[in-house]
Amino acid sequence: MRDTILAITVTITVLCGVLVYFVPDVGNFILLAISFCITLLAIYDAFIQKNHSLLRAFPVIARLRWFFEEEREKIQQYFIEDDLNGTPINREKRSIVYQRAKKETETVPFGTQHNLYEKGYEFVKHSLFPTDHHHIKGDLLTFGSDKCEKKYESSIINISAMSFGSLSKNAIKALNQGAKMGAFAHNTGEGGVSPYHLQGGDLIFQVGTGYFGAGKTVEGKRHFDDAIFKENAIRPEVKMIEIKLSQGAKPGHGGILPAKKNTEEISKIRSVEPFTRVDSPPSHSAFSNFDEMIPFLQKVRELSGGKPIGIKFCVGNNEEIEQMIKAFAEANNYPDFISVDGGEGGTGSAPLEFSNYVGTPLLDGLAFVYKTLVKYKLKDQIKIIASGKAIDAFDVVKLMAIGADAVGMARSFMLSLGCIQARECNLDSCPVGVATQNEDLVEALVVEDKNIRVKNYHSKTIEAVKEVVAAMGKHAITDVKSKDVFRRNKAGDIVSLEEVYFKKKVLS
Repeated sequence: MRDTILAITVTITVLCGVLVYFVPDVGNFILLAISFCITLLAIYDAFIQKNHSLLRAFPVIARLRWFFEEEREKIQQYFIEDDLNGTPINREKRSIVYQRAKKETETVPFGTQHNLYEKGYEFVKHSLFPTDHHHIKGDLLTFGSDKCEKKYESSIINISAMSFGSLSKNAIKALNQGAKMGAFAHNTGEGGVSPYHLQGGDLIFQVGTGYFGAGKTVEGKRHFDDAIFKENAIRPEVKMIEIKLSQGAKPGHGGILPAKKNTEEISKIRSVEPFTRVDSPPSHSAFSNFDEMIPFLQKVRELSGGKPIGIKFCVGNNEEIEQMIKAFAEANNYPDFISVDGGEGGTGSAPLEFSNYVGTPLLDGLAFVYKTLVKYKLKDQIKIIASGKAIDAFDVVKLMAIGADAVGMARSFMLSLGCIQARECNLDSCPVGVATQNEDLVEALVVEDKNIRVKNYHSKTIEAVKEVVAAMGKHAITDVKSKDVFRRNKAGDIVSLEEVYFKKKVLS
């Protein structure tokens, strides 16, 4: 599209020049001047400025989109839609990511737009004696149980799983470089460790049911392979291993890579046929029950050289989850962390029914996993990472109050890269080069600009978390408990999240 736009503007300018040559009147000179200015603007947008991916991909035209977007937002604000009811991520939430990523003003005028008396409204209560947020502790976390030889210290906020293939190479590079700058971790997603992940940032190597980067195809089926896995797992950039059982956007279904996004390069990394749709199996072939899962996790731990090993799932059948955690306790062998995904989780491609109607919402699933780990006396050994539409500091504080030790974010980091929520992730036509393999669109995302925005968003959000915790009169983020976060219930009464999620006596 960029080359087409440039060709059109240059052609129009040349034609105006020819017209002036043959008919040198004032009107034609004006046309030539206007077309020449538009051509210069197109060249500037496409090649010189590096801050706006949309302008690089769609020079000049994107400026018209911004004008009409401004007018549309005014119409929405006054007549149709406010900042809070856009979906899946509303404008208020998107704005705070953009502002923090760009280090722009992030305060809001004229008070809250939230209805504080509406059912479901949530908040924290502040103290008359707030602490100094500069001295708030608890923003770092050490992963590793007593079964782990190589413990890993990381931030409490990290980049959740997004594969190369789902995202572009420039998006992956910017995310990893941003993680390196900010000293936090970057989850590879189930697509394997690509060259674009190896930018110096810490990695969480995710192994899904397709075993990309950890297995091979045998008689048409994907199988885990010790040697292939070990080659990636022992990389110095890889700090932890995550075995994905399911994800929130499509639990029980397996990953989907559309054929358009399965390029020659990606197919080589995943060892699949190029330009074909790649569906990961719904379940693992390396194990089919908890008795087989535990030795597999131990094998993975040993092959990686003793690094922290975790599992990821969206809570489904509560009885199954409890049986699994009970099996860990009885075997005295367990993962070092559990990533709990919520049914509200996002993905580039998922069936409608799975995205909308399958999987337990994050808060309910998180509370259940926390209670069950406490019940079987494993919470001190197993850390919990919560993932599912967390955007701002309050989201982080709330999740940690319910039992999370860390929070994984995906869509919010996509927004920090410049994602405009076009929702074309599954069509290979993302206009800002984040979720596409179209080379022209990918080139519009300038890594050297977006990596700084990734780092900024992370650091500003950590700072905001500390400010909220300090306002509560706490000295550490870990001091926030479920009794400190409140919700207005159906009757209009204010209740703590402790009453909402932990009033059933399952804790031992």
